Amino acid sequence: MADASPRILLVDDDPDITRLVQHVLAANGLSPAVQVTTGRDALRSLADVDIVLLDHQLPDTSGLDVLGAIRARPSPPAVVLVTAHGNESLAAAALRLGADDYLAKDAALAELLPQILERVRRNRELRKALAAAEQDLVQAERLAAIGEMTVTLHHEINNPLMAAFADVDLLLADLEGAVDQRRESLESIRQALRRIRDILRRISELREARTKDYLRGVRILDLGEPETAQSVQERGEALIHLGDEDLARIVSLLLRDAGFTIRRVGTTSELESGANRLGVSLVLVSGSGSTPGAHPLGGFVPPRERDYLVVALVTGAGSAALAAGADHIVHLPFDPETFTAEILHRQAPASPADTPFP
Repeated sequence: MADASPRILLVDDDPDITRLVQHVLAANGLSPAVQVTTGRDALRSLADVDIVLLDHQLPDTSGLDVLGAIRARPSPPAVVLVTAHGNESLAAAALRLGADDYLAKDAALAELLPQILERVRRNRELRKALAAAEQDLVQAERLAAIGEMTVTLHHEINNPLMAAFADVDLLLADLEGAVDQRRESLESIRQALRRIRDILRRISELREARTKDYLRGVRILDLGEPETAQSVQERGEALIHLGDEDLARIVSLLLRDAGFTIRRVGTTSELESGANRLGVSLVLVSGSGSTPGAHPLGGFVPPRERDYLVVALVTGAGSAALAAGADHIVHLPFDPETFTAEILHRQAPASPADTPFP
């Protein structure tokens, strides 16, 4: 066992188990556990606790309920569920809910308790070390990115900026100079400003951190146009109105890769007003499936004549969504590999008058 004794909270109302646990801790050079008898008191006593020894049978609740409440907290302590002998199904349920280990109340408890505590302690320390290492890596990558951006801006912007300053100095030094010479200086300044404008535009549109060598040991961001065999076809703006955040992120990524410009909308009114803008080619909403009383398109009522395709993600049959104005339905869960191809197949270039809307 390590020199620093873990802080242990024992949640059990059995005096015999309490005495045994405290004796085992003392025999192994560990500090005595803080002991409470109810789940309510356990949740009140978690400050600075490293490991919780949690009995399942408590006077006011069950160990699994307390486990769930502990795991829901930020930076929770490790939890070892103490179960009755032979209750392997309960132990398995505890592990699925996030328990770090379990211990049966049998003759082996005194022998296994120190081993389990040490294993749990080591696992927690490994996780802490991994988190620290990952944080250091993220910080190093951020600092490297900042350095590359700083050198890039100095390299790309400083040259045209210095040229513009030089031309301005020439103009100020000879305000009565020839018209042609002044015109040439002003044109040089305009070209330098255009170059700076284009550089800033490429930075604002940067989607990948491609780099190139600048000097020995120094790299800068490559702000040149991406070297792709073929550019992605621009397919217009896609408005996405989905309640599930994870689903919305996946759909946004898939549609963006297919050439759509993505705009997330949070309300039905925002969706309706946004869909009236020029350039919108796709509206994607959550369909209610077979939920009684719910609007099939989440409250969105598409006009009969429109320039965009309406796609509904549904869990049921989808007939209600089609009847409400959807042009196409996608059943959940969908296959990411065929999702965009299915939508693009339905996205026809026909004019609204030629498109058969419900």
